[in-house]
Amino acid sequence: MIDSFKPLPGFLNNRVILITGASRGIGAELAKTLAQYGATVILLARTVSCLEKIYDEIVKEHLPTPAIYPLNLASASPKDYQELAQSIASTFDRLDAVIHNAAHLGTLTPIEHYPAEQWYEVLQVNLNSTFLLTQATLPLLKKAPKSSLIFTTANEGITGKAYWGAYGVSKFGIQGLMQTLAEELEVNTTIRVNAVNPGSVKTRLRREAYPGENPKPLIQPTDMMKYYLYLLSETGQEVHDQILNTQQDTLVMENTN
Repeated sequence: MIDSFKPLPGFLNNRVILITGASRGIGAELAKTLAQYGATVILLARTVSCLEKIYDEIVKEHLPTPAIYPLNLASASPKDYQELAQSIASTFDRLDAVIHNAAHLGTLTPIEHYPAEQWYEVLQVNLNSTFLLTQATLPLLKKAPKSSLIFTTANEGITGKAYWGAYGVSKFGIQGLMQTLAEELEVNTTIRVNAVNPGSVKTRLRREAYPGENPKPLIQPTDMMKYYLYLLSETGQEVHDQILNTQQDTLVMENTN
């Protein structure tokens, strides 16, 4: 299904897509790839200089001019997310997609010894910010003819694993949030809700989690792009409430009942 998918040039023309964690790794690659297919991307991350680098790379290729919105997800308040939504509304009037990609690893520590402050921070970045951003942008997504919410999960959010602490718990939460929204938005909206499980990808987060790992067998962020493009395309319009396990090339339905 996905292996045979070939995105058409310009199929994202005039689409406005918000990407969190857009300053590096999968998020940065997403920003550049979606822009290549015509999307106007809103780059959201904490570090302005990193966002500016991605911005410059996109502009240099004469692609649609992106927007930069620096935001620290660890400390942002509900008001900050509402202000973000208002800024997008005043500039673009709508959103065609939100891709929740930002993530914080925290520490690989037994629950008994997990630092409380770090627990709060990981849950804030990985789960609470996703809820707050989704809630703030839903009115904008409803304005688009066909819009999409794409969450990022992980193998550690499917089956509990020792020492993965707040990160694993947050990814369990992401799947629950995705499934809840998929049922709620299935009626009376055209918003499709899905998740991508990247698996083992060569990113900084992966390096932090597995510092002694040989990175050569890992796939690159570029290898992830076809899954996101598929979910954003006309071909993927019927896909809803599913998780794309990217290194299995299969769609796995997560039942919420």
